[in-house]
Amino acid sequence: MKTEQQHREEIIRFGKLLHQCGLVAATDGNLSVRLENGSILCTPTLMSKGLMAAEDLVIVDPAGNKLSGQRNVSSEIAMHLLIYRRRRDVGAVVHAHPPTATGFAAAGLALDTALCSEIIVTLGTVPLASYETPGTPELAEALAPLVAGHDAILMANHGVVTYGVDLLTAYMNMETVEHFAKIALVTHMLGKQQTLSDQHVDKLREIRTKYLANNHTVAHGKD
Repeated sequence: MKTEQQHREEIIRFGKLLHQCGLVAATDGNLSVRLENGSILCTPTLMSKGLMAAEDLVIVDPAGNKLSGQRNVSSEIAMHLLIYRRRRDVGAVVHAHPPTATGFAAAGLALDTALCSEIIVTLGTVPLASYETPGTPELAEALAPLVAGHDAILMANHGVVTYGVDLLTAYMNMETVEHFAKIALVTHMLGKQQTLSDQHVDKLREIRTKYLANNHTVAHGKD
């Protein structure tokens, strides 16, 4: 079971990775982890994810009220809280603006074409939520119908949110979305997509079910 300090160090680590990999720029994005007592440890507003220290993080209750921290809470915390409410299995949430995936979101295109077996196994599909102003309750509500059935969502004209049993999983899901977006973009540029058959997709979904069960067991085994 990780201590609060370990969770803080992990958020700092993955915040730097988001920045180094170009998945966020300037003060974009936010990360959070659900602590053992149900409160949420999250990144503050208006701070580069590549320049944070452990003491910069903020703790809020499940309603979004600040419990501790010197900095202010991100206005987009409502999006994180909605996911935690809708998914009791989720232990961490990552929001970023990966350029290629966000390009698809800005073009009004979901990443839901069966192009790569690995994507179906790890993420299934990545749907597109309708546009709402960032940091508003309306944005969180736009995500609501999609949270239960997916682990990654594109937000129209905004960015991407991913989540998982722990922060490592949530972060890797973000990398996977951007990687898949790059592959999908190449197929658009080539003018051809060779999609997997329904039969092959059904087999991959069976593998995904086993993958998710194993991932959940391993993550909680680490705790």
